[in-house]
Amino acid sequence: MTDTPTNNANGPASAMPVVVMTAGGLNPTLVIQALAARNADIHVILEQPESKLDITRRRARRLGWVAAIGQLATMIAARLLRKLANKRIRQILDAHNLTDTMPGNVAVHQVTSINDQETRALIAQIRPAAILLVSTRLMARKQLAAMPCPVLNLHAGINPAYRGQMGGYWSRRLNDACNFGATVHLVDAGTDTGGTLYEVRTTPAAGDFISTYPLVLTVAALDITCRAVADALASNLQPIAPKGSSALHFPPTLWSWIFHGITRRIW
Repeated sequence: MTDTPTNNANGPASAMPVVVMTAGGLNPTLVIQALAARNADIHVILEQPESKLDITRRRARRLGWVAAIGQLATMIAARLLRKLANKRIRQILDAHNLTDTMPGNVAVHQVTSINDQETRALIAQIRPAAILLVSTRLMARKQLAAMPCPVLNLHAGINPAYRGQMGGYWSRRLNDACNFGATVHLVDAGTDTGGTLYEVRTTPAAGDFISTYPLVLTVAALDITCRAVADALASNLQPIAPKGSSALHFPPTLWSWIFHGITRRIW
């Protein structure tokens, strides 16, 4: 496990199929670009995103309706700042010579959910040597057991302290900025509880906030993600059990987000 990975050699590293499962978006696109530059056979299984209503209901069962609605309100408020976020996103992409375009040589297969039977059938057809999850719903235990190869996940947080969502935000809010980072780990039946393969830490810029932290972490983690996939293709995965305190995080409620934004400038 390392915090300072180096790039793999340029060019396709392997013709063995690699599947990226995602609900779509800029961050997964950047990961797919990086993998496609190193691997000759990339397949994307693109699931439909979960509805905000379903997510809110699930959180309400766990945390109560007040917290769940407060978290939803934060996500809505963050969307209202899209113009500010887009400006910062463009700066990040330009600084790293990245684009938001899906590579043309990547096969994209659309499914309803990564947990559906159609996904399992696709996996049987593709016969991948590695599967990477980036911004998906949790893979069900039964579906995970049916996967014929290692399943990896890119997580925008350092495990196990910042499992779940908004790991970058919570590391700053909890006065733990030295753990503003990302983890690539094996997927198990828990939420971000599988063995750690690599992790990387970075520092957000003054203009970053809750809407841009995930992108900052994704860009920082591109090399370790490619390295972990290469290890899987070479049957050389060396997971390490996550150590330290473990906590599962969710988006902050609107009122707590505003309070810490105003009083501590942590947005």
